[in-house]
Amino acid sequence: MTSPALEDLLNAGQVHQVRSWLGEATVVSDMSWGLTDIKVLHLDATGKHFVLKTAGERNHHIIRELEAHRRYTRVLAEAGLAARLRFSSDAHRLAVLDYQPGELCVGTEHEYAPDSHRQAGHALRLLHDQEQRVAHGYEARLTAKFLQLLERKHRIGASRCRQIRDLFTSYEPKSVAVVPTHGDWQPRNWLVDQGKLKVIDFGRFDFRPASSDFARLSLQQWVGHPELEQAFLQGYGYDPREELSWKMMQLREGLGTAVWSYEVGDESFEAQGLQMLADTLDRN
Repeated sequence: MTSPALEDLLNAGQVHQVRSWLGEATVVSDMSWGLTDIKVLHLDATGKHFVLKTAGERNHHIIRELEAHRRYTRVLAEAGLAARLRFSSDAHRLAVLDYQPGELCVGTEHEYAPDSHRQAGHALRLLHDQEQRVAHGYEARLTAKFLQLLERKHRIGASRCRQIRDLFTSYEPKSVAVVPTHGDWQPRNWLVDQGKLKVIDFGRFDFRPASSDFARLSLQQWVGHPELEQAFLQGYGYDPREELSWKMMQLREGLGTAVWSYEVGDESFEAQGLQMLADTLDRN
């Protein structure tokens, strides 16, 4: 199958910008998920391989990706755990990164391998340790945001909605320490290349509590696999989770997943979000 031309996937201004950086780059493959307007392209520029990422004007993920790579991924790149940002343009909403060989963890034997989780814990600690801030209104803002999210279209049952609303409204927000976080730390954003784990996709980068990057794993791969959680904590160095705030964090994670995936039509991810909510709400 013939790969699409760059001109078929980007606008004229973006193509001109990419050519000015890379010369006559060609598209090796389109690696986009296809659920949103985010494009992820594997490019070949005279034998050198790159990943190009872009998104539409209303999509904030490319801005977060650029912020992450410009300020916080260097420590990972220097350790060979993330790609280096080579070129970027805010005006054209473009990021060009080194291509990282490897296969996605999800769906392979690496997804449930303790060594993968140990390496992921170590990589996450490198990211988190770079900076810490105190966020006084963080939890209050999130409570308001997720109460509004409940009003959007979704397939969460009415009784579950009442439970969620009651938990949010009864919770007393407090000041929290926040660090640079990935926002979607899980095997579908980990590559493995000859046994070494690497991290991709910083489109949900933001400052959050460190434990927020534990949320997806705790409700997915770690369920029924305590050895994976133990390996991850060994790599990370300690457990930053606190009981009540941790439950609220998992609740927000499940709700955000269920609503977003319903809106973009990703039924398998929606089912995952609904299960995350059920697991959190049914836990004593």
